[in-house]
Amino acid sequence: MKRQLDVLDRRLAENEYLAGADYTIADMAVFPWYGGLAKGWQYGAAEFLSVQDYRNVQRWADAILARPTVKRGRMVNRTSGDPSEQLRERHDASDFETRTQDKLVGQQS
Repeated sequence: MKRQLDVLDRRLAENEYLAGADYTIADMAVFPWYGGLAKGWQYGAAEFLSVQDYRNVQRWADAILARPTVKRGRMVNRTSGDPSEQLRERHDASDFETRTQDKLVGQQS
C-alpha cells in the first residue's frame, strides 16, 4: 500500500489530477479508495501508513472534496455524521436544500 501511495504521490507531483490537468473519470474511480485512505476514512490505517506524508495525494484529495458535485454526491444515502450532510433519499435537485436530515427532524411528529 505504501508503494502505491508513493507512486500516486509522485504522479500527482507532476499533475493536478491523475490523467493530467483535468478532473476525469480516472479521478472519480480512484478517489473513493485512495482519497478515503488519505483522509483516514478507511481501515483505520492512516497512522500506520503515514498518509499525511503524501502531500500530493492530500492536495489531490482536498481538491476533489472541494468540488460541489462531490460534496453533494457524498451526502446522498448517508446515514451517519452531521445531519446537515445526510440526504437519505434524493428525488429532486432541490432535496439538497430541503430534505437533509437536519431539516426533516423538525418536520417529524
